[in-house]
Amino acid sequence: MVFSGIPFLFYFLPAVLLLYYLAPRRAKNYILLAAGLVFYFYGEQLLVLLMLATALVDYTVGRLIERFRDKKPMVTRFALAFSLIFDLGVLAYYKYVDFFIDSFNRLFGTALPLWGIALPIGISFYTFQSLSYTIDVYRGERAEKNFFTYATYLTLFPQLVAGPIVRYREVADALNQREHSVSGFAEGAFRFAVGLGKKVLIADQLGEFVAGFADLPEKTVLLAWLYAILFMLQIYYDFSGYSDMAIGLGRFFGFSFPENFNYPYTARSVRDFWRRWHITLSSWFRDYVYIPLGGNRVKLPRWIFNIAVVWFLTGLWHGADVTFILWGLYFALFLVLEKLFLQKWLDKAPKAVGHLYLLLVVLLGFVIFSASDSLGGLSGGLAHIGQMFGFGGLPFVTRQTLFYLRDYALIVVIACVGATPLVRKAVDALVKKRPALSWVKPVAVILLLVLCTAELADAGFHPFLYFNF
Repeated sequence: MVFSGIPFLFYFLPAVLLLYYLAPRRAKNYILLAAGLVFYFYGEQLLVLLMLATALVDYTVGRLIERFRDKKPMVTRFALAFSLIFDLGVLAYYKYVDFFIDSFNRLFGTALPLWGIALPIGISFYTFQSLSYTIDVYRGERAEKNFFTYATYLTLFPQLVAGPIVRYREVADALNQREHSVSGFAEGAFRFAVGLGKKVLIADQLGEFVAGFADLPEKTVLLAWLYAILFMLQIYYDFSGYSDMAIGLGRFFGFSFPENFNYPYTARSVRDFWRRWHITLSSWFRDYVYIPLGGNRVKLPRWIFNIAVVWFLTGLWHGADVTFILWGLYFALFLVLEKLFLQKWLDKAPKAVGHLYLLLVVLLGFVIFSASDSLGGLSGGLAHIGQMFGFGGLPFVTRQTLFYLRDYALIVVIACVGATPLVRKAVDALVKKRPALSWVKPVAVILLLVLCTAELADAGFHPFLYFNF
């Protein structure tokens, strides 16, 4: 079940909202827990038991750590180690076994059969959430005493399968006592509608070209650039759209989830970009990997090692494929280059130069990122980058290329403008200057829902890209 689907929008969500608001305060968490389990079972069936097992293990570990924290430190260390081994072991089994077997076969010329293990949706997200809980309890945070409350946290359907990665301490108070208001619900509805529009009206439209690019009868240099630009915009609108919907849904139920995107394409450096893109994942690796390794308070060779480890793991987290690992190390390289050489130049250069530098780096990075699905693997991705710069022997432009450029020009312009804060600032300024126009937001919600419903009724199934991770 996806947020941008008819079953969710017109059956599941209205039913959950009705039950939730009719239920007494003490029963609301149980409604959310049941909703999360049904939501996950709809797509993954019995794999919901795996998620419940994760919840049970880490809830128990948290209680043990808190109980023996000051009395038996060996017990707490053993408990934390058990949580790490269990969570990462389950993640490795489902996500990386075939990758490791395939890599072994390539290295040693063997022919071991792949196991063909299906990847449970959202396992990377809920595993990292649960891990952050046990690590934080080990570091001194309080443990949750009620298992059902903890299970509610881990199975919250708004952000269950694609984030944001919400840490327990960020919602602990709200899990036990939260306020509901008409203004909060209205804010959530607006945020959800914006996210739905991003996904259905922009990301899915861009994705049609991206998905069909490999089958185009002829390629050109300009088409290679068009593919890269459309994918870069698609993945932003797809993932930030999901995050907007998750945050909006959270507001329906009294939760304030952390922001996950902050106009990343307006950044002027790779370092700034990763402070704005998938913020909750970047901060997770910073707090649980980078800083424990020593962060930047070490000598230069060790700092480079720390950066390499974090970005190797970031790439591996995104997928069991060498393209994702190289994608992560690609950004590690630019982070090192910026610290050693480029940052001083970027600080002195005009802002436009910094923006163009960042956009080019990210554009090429996302070509690598997309290679495993759309371009035939790493070699196809590198060949595509070569074609963008005229090394593939392709014509620069053809009549068919001009057709595609005309066909996608308007949506690209809309997407580029929407990837900046210009629209939000204009609407906020207008409403602030003329309070009588406060009706703009509710009308926008209704209009977006109507347009998206019409599009969904006529379109096929378009899952979110980050469901694969």
